[in-house]
This record gives sequence, C-alpha cells and structure tokens, in this order.
Amino acid sequence: MKTVDLHTHSNISDGSMTPEELMRHAAACGLSAVALTDHDTIGGIARARQAALQAHIEFIPGIEFAAYYKDREVHIVGLFINEQTPEFIDAVQQTAADRDARNGAMIQKMREAGIDITLEALHKEEGRGVLTRANFASCLVRRGIVSSNQEAFDKYLGKDKPFYVPRKKLKPEDAIRRIHEAGGIAVLAHPLLYHFTDTQLDQCVCDLKAMGIQALEAYYSKNGLFDTDRMKKLADKYGLYYSGGSDFHGTYKPDIEIGKGRGDLVVPYEVLEKLKTLL
Repeated sequence: MKTVDLHTHSNISDGSMTPEELMRHAAACGLSAVALTDHDTIGGIARARQAALQAHIEFIPGIEFAAYYKDREVHIVGLFINEQTPEFIDAVQQTAADRDARNGAMIQKMREAGIDITLEALHKEEGRGVLTRANFASCLVRRGIVSSNQEAFDKYLGKDKPFYVPRKKLKPEDAIRRIHEAGGIAVLAHPLLYHFTDTQLDQCVCDLKAMGIQALEAYYSKNGLFDTDRMKKLADKYGLYYSGGSDFHGTYKPDIEIGKGRGDLVVPYEVLEKLKTLL
C-alpha cells in the first residue's frame, strides 16, 4: 500500500535533518509522498522540492502556524501552499519577527538566571532556522542544566515556568486566511494534543470549520488504539477531510519515525488524493 506523511519538520525550524536529508530519508523509508511543514517558515521548501524531485518522491509544500483558540494554543497546518504569494511572504516574515522578539526575551531571562547564552550562540548551536522552545530545551540539556528536553519544559520552558515568554497571539481565522490566500488547504493538527474535553474539542472543530478549516489530522503518531477512528468520526460530523502525519523531527523526537510514528502509523495515499480534490 502506498503511504504518505503530511506533517514533518526540517532543521529550517526545529527538526534535526536538512530539507535534503529529510526528502531522501522519506524516500528511503518507502513513502510515496511527503509534506514539509516547518514552523512559521517557508525557508526549506525550495530545497526540499528539488531534493524530492531527485529522490523520486512526491512533495507537498506546507507550513505550520501556532494560533490561539480561547487562550489555548492550537496548530494549523497549511498544505499545498504557494510560497511565492507576496501576501503570504509578508505574513510569514511578520510571524518570524514576532518569534525573534519572543526568543530574545527568553534569552534575557536565561542570562538573568546565570546561563551563559546569546541568541547568536544558540543559532550557531541549533542552526540558522527558526528557533522554537525545543531548541531552547536542547540548549539546557547540552549545558547539563536538565537531563532531557521534557525536563526542560517541565521546569523552565512550559507555561508559567521561569524562562517562558508568551507568544504574540495569532488568531486561528488569521492563520487559516493566510493559508487560503496562498492557495493552500488548512488542517487542524494533532487535535488530541490540546487536552480539550470531548465537548470542548467538538466546539473547537465546529468553530474552526466556520472559520474555514478544511481538514483534521486524524492520523497522528501519538494516537491511541481508537483515537484515529474517533477523529475520523469528528471530521465526518463537520464535513472535514482527513489528513495525517508523524510530526517527524528527526533526532529531536527519537521515538517518532517518518511515516511510521511510533511504529503503528499508516497514512494511506488515498488521504492525499482526497485532499487534492480541494485544490
């Protein structure tokens, strides 16, 4: 059976592989198609597209935005975006500027706590791509302050922790509009990671549908035995298409393999075929 992965990250945001390595790895793992959905950046798309062509694997240009629904962060993935759309480029650049300001504030908090770190040094250690809290977590691990990325979030980087700085809040409708303006398909990523109650999640999906969301990431690495079926039923309830992906980050999430998740993820190619009918 032909399979796909519609949610992956390169080192242009917070993955460990270059866009070229990611495409070659996807092909080596037997995938028929892969989407690059780096956080808030389109910087790796051209490189990934060329590498996918050379690796004989179908490529879907994408992005992942963090937005805030009722003060809770949710992620909106855009698939099939035209990264050359001028308005989209402007919006992505503004998001990057907002993220840089936040990262600078987090660096200041770390320095005030006695940690010898600068933004330039962190970029040198983590690469020149978009820096996320995952990169800050790796920094704390390397300096021996914590033993794992999870401990870094639990003690220092999670909400209300010492080094946390809130992001400038992007509204879901604005993230969706950006994706649509670039000719893309808007997808609610990993709906079960937001820890909504069933009622809250139902209302969230209902509201996002009204804002223009078109698909729901029903297939996901961390889904339990019945979670995929539950998410399919929720998508069906609101007339949404299915999407799916591993949320692959390379060595930064070593338990997650591209296209396979934790070993039991399978996203059939027909999921991608049906999404294409929205274009």
